[in-house]
Parts: sequence; C-alpha cells; structure tokens
Amino acid sequence: MGRVRKVLGRPWIIGVLVVAMAGAGFGLYWFQPWKLWQDETVQEALPGAAEASAPPTVAPSGSPFASPSVQSVPDTLAGGELISHEHATSGTVKLVRLVDGSHVVRLENLDTSNGPDLRVWLTDAPVKEGMAGWRVFDDGEYVSLGRLKGNKGSQNYAVPEDVDLSRYSSVSIWCDRFDVSFGAAELAQV
Repeated sequence: MGRVRKVLGRPWIIGVLVVAMAGAGFGLYWFQPWKLWQDETVQEALPGAAEASAPPTVAPSGSPFASPSVQSVPDTLAGGELISHEHATSGTVKLVRLVDGSHVVRLENLDTSNGPDLRVWLTDAPVKEGMAGWRVFDDGEYVSLGRLKGNKGSQNYAVPEDVDLSRYSSVSIWCDRFDVSFGAAELAQV
C-alpha cells in the first residue's frame, strides 16, 4: 500500500499513465481491430429484377452504354472479378442499367475482411495486382458510392445520375481511413 501511494504521489507517473490510456483508446478507435472478427452479411436483390413484367422503357441517350432498344429487364453493361489487395477479397462486380434507366454497381458474392470506413468507389484507375495496386485508386478520378453495406453478400450501390460512366473503368473496396484498397475489379463491357 505504501508503494502504491509513493508511485501515485509522483505527478509525472500519473501524466504518463493518462497519456498511455488516451493513446490506447485512440488506437482502438482508429484501427477498430474487433471488426476483423465481425462479419456483416447483406443480401439485396437486384432492383427491378422481379419487375420484369413492368412496361418497357427506353434506355437513356448520351450514355456510352446506352442502347436505342427498349428495355424491360435490368441490363448488365460491364463486369469483372474482384482481386485481393490489402485483404483477401473475392466476388463479382457488375455495372447494371435498371429498367428506369438509372445505374447501380452490384457486388455479388462479396467476401472480404471487415474494416473501418470501407467505401465502394467507381474509379478511373487501372487494377493492378499485388501491393502495386493497393493505393492507386485515389490518385485519379473517383466517385464514392457510399459505405460498404456489409463485407459479405450481394449488394447494390446507386450511381449518381450526373456520373459520366465512360470516365470510370474499375471498382474498389476502399478503406478511406487508411487510404488503401481491400480489393478491386476492372470493368469490362459485356
């Protein structure tokens, strides 16, 4: 008991303990290591897929992926397979034009690690394998489609109407906190 009083009686030791505890708290907040063991599975249907009997609509003009034909079901315009970057990542990415003419990026059978501040980005960067591809996606032009809904499953991300799809060639699962790609896919027209 006397030793504890002696240690607590030194103000610099208390200061060091406070700084150490604050540093540990900040580190836990920043890295969120518990997310590595927490999976979030999201299973969304493709919008409009069940509405195949809806009246046909004409695809919007001016889009590089537009077609003059009448469309009554969602149309996959481009796609690719996810490759791993900072974390093991697999699944399929599709750029889909919906019946109403809007576009979504669809992640199917996604399987990646959970992490802090994960986003889905539509980018103009080429997909590179290995460490060379980890940090390229914020070097050029990109559009954030929002937070990753879950690190597993199939999900849809709306593409804003004002996005010129001809300017983007890939999709990245991007960790905004650490500026690194968890995985990415090159979009090839189908």
